[in-house]
Amino acid sequence: MSAAPVIAAVDGSADSLRALDWALDAARRRRAPLRVVHVRQYAAWGQSDVLVAGPPPEAEGDPVLDEVRARLGNGTGEGAGEPAAEYVALAGVPGAVLPELGREAELLVLGSRGRGGFASLLLGSNGLAVARDAACPVVVVPPPGREVHGETTAGPGPRVVVGLHAESPDDGVLAFAFAEAAGRAARLQVIAAYPWPVPTWSAPGQPVPPLVDQEAVAHEIRTLAEGFLAPHRERHPEVRADAEALPGDAAGRLVAASGDADLVVVGRHRRRLLAPARMMGSVTQAVLLHAASPVAVVPPAPPQE
Repeated sequence: MSAAPVIAAVDGSADSLRALDWALDAARRRRAPLRVVHVRQYAAWGQSDVLVAGPPPEAEGDPVLDEVRARLGNGTGEGAGEPAAEYVALAGVPGAVLPELGREAELLVLGSRGRGGFASLLLGSNGLAVARDAACPVVVVPPPGREVHGETTAGPGPRVVVGLHAESPDDGVLAFAFAEAAGRAARLQVIAAYPWPVPTWSAPGQPVPPLVDQEAVAHEIRTLAEGFLAPHRERHPEVRADAEALPGDAAGRLVAASGDADLVVVGRHRRRLLAPARMMGSVTQAVLLHAASPVAVVPPAPPQE
């Protein structure tokens, strides 16, 4: 049983209520408490002298949290097999307040768009900020019916998809993906994409066919992937993990695989010496924008000393 809570960020929108249902299921799987948080938005944009957080309002009488209590039943979540539920009302800018909550959470879950977001946006600014800045894994739940295109090698049954960068893998991403697959009794589809064709140049502006054999590249990528997966397979022998070395764009491959997946797991860039700010990464952002399934963004594992 986990002492750290699964946090569901709600604002009364349909997207946030779908995220609440996902978070409740995640709390059950982890045997963790559920913390439902409503951040009342300050009108603080563009004002550098306005604080991003303020004194917390009372959770009692908050209409959004009252709706959640009614949705969850008795409001305590302490029935047989149900996680204990806590309701918290905060004030501030959600994109700044929610990431701070990740310091004490096992998982933070929110919808693609909140109340008041533009319907044309595939992912709201709060979702981007939380996925980029939170210290814990963040799951963004998309609206239903999102269509994806492209080929996928998906088979029947529950499936978790994880993206693997064979040149710089992150152990925390793989650990999270294996744990999710184990908890769901799901197959783990590991996608290691590589660029192809690889352009070579004989003179300025004159590309020539690549001198590298594609089968050799795919074999090398697959061998690297199998090596990275080996310790996780030992820890989770019950998980069937299939490594696939696929040519082309990593984001496109992951989005295509999301069509009927339970979850897509991606990593977040590490901070760099010359770029100390947190970075999402172009592949992760593209997957968040276009995947049909919920997407888990896992922060980089701390460097080993």
